[in-house]
Amino acid sequence: MSSIHNAEYQKRELPKKIQTIGLILFGVGLLAVILGYVQDSTRAAFNNIILYVFLASIGLGSLFLVAVEYLSGAVWSTPFRRIPEFLSALLIVLPFVLIPVFSNMSHIFHWMHPEVVSADKILQSKAPYLNSTFFIIRTAAFIFLWLVFYFFIIKNSKKQDASGDQSLTKKNIKISAVFMPVFAITISFTAIDWLMSLEPHWFSTILGVYYFSGSVLAGLAAATIIIVMLNENGYLVNGLNSNHYYSLGALLFAFTNFWAYIAFSQFMLIWYANLPEETFWFLQRWEGTWIIFTIGLIFVRFVIPYFGLLSQPSKMNPKRLLVMSCWILFAHWYDMYWLAMPNYSKDGVLFGWIELGFVLFAIGLVMLLFNQLAKKNNLVAIKDPKLQRGIDFRL
Repeated sequence: MSSIHNAEYQKRELPKKIQTIGLILFGVGLLAVILGYVQDSTRAAFNNIILYVFLASIGLGSLFLVAVEYLSGAVWSTPFRRIPEFLSALLIVLPFVLIPVFSNMSHIFHWMHPEVVSADKILQSKAPYLNSTFFIIRTAAFIFLWLVFYFFIIKNSKKQDASGDQSLTKKNIKISAVFMPVFAITISFTAIDWLMSLEPHWFSTILGVYYFSGSVLAGLAAATIIIVMLNENGYLVNGLNSNHYYSLGALLFAFTNFWAYIAFSQFMLIWYANLPEETFWFLQRWEGTWIIFTIGLIFVRFVIPYFGLLSQPSKMNPKRLLVMSCWILFAHWYDMYWLAMPNYSKDGVLFGWIELGFVLFAIGLVMLLFNQLAKKNNLVAIKDPKLQRGIDFRL
């Protein structure tokens, strides 16, 4: 068997301060979220949507990375595949995150008001798709499908730790092959439902790919932060080096460019066609203080991570990877805010303690969830047949 021997990986408890900090951030964030709904439920609900698409991005992006490893037969990522596996557990909490949103949907989606739809021919034509019943059914069905794939893929991976059965890898390859088209369809419709339908008169055929690129980037950035911190403090297997870091950095750099390509394509095609039913969406983000925020998106989402990861040494430097991965996650939240919040605050950028509360809640939730899973499971897939080759990986 080519997998690592159990004695070469010593499972260690993560520092208690992770749970402590996570509890503090989660508690403060939850209190701010509750107070936010009390003070301004509509504003809180819009922030809740940002929270949902952000957490779904990390969870789905992480599960996508796990599935890609199985399908491609990649070895370099095997020593730390368990990290995105843990992060994909965020899919479990998504139904709970949506509970307050569902109770405030009529304040968010104006296509849910019959009197508005009856006076609007465009909304009438979209009514078979944009209606509350079908909307809730779609959301529930998507989350259910994600959880089914999550359960089987992660179950087989963890089961292999105990049995060493290599056939479990083959099973996960087959499951991952089925997951990919389901993932592509559901993540696209998630972007349409929770982001595009906030302004139902606007449409973009590329928004699904836009959200996909950001989701993979978010999942990869979150995993990179944890991988670097764990490896630099000796919690993973010995032998991980700059070659592994370079592969992570190269992927971050590649998807940063891919996101920029998709974002520019969406803007360019709408600008070139100059159709009022498309251009108004961008013009809305070019008014008031939104113009500064929109220009900032170019630098925050693309320019800074592009030059931060451009050189080969930067991709191999753990400190640089850590900083840029944190920045990319911040940029992803920035992006989701830019997509959603102008539909609530049309006059300009709105940021206060309510928005900050949702950010703290998200960080605390991720920390607590990861810490809990790390207590119960190995941080390394110790009996994966590709593990030793992954440790020995060299460019």
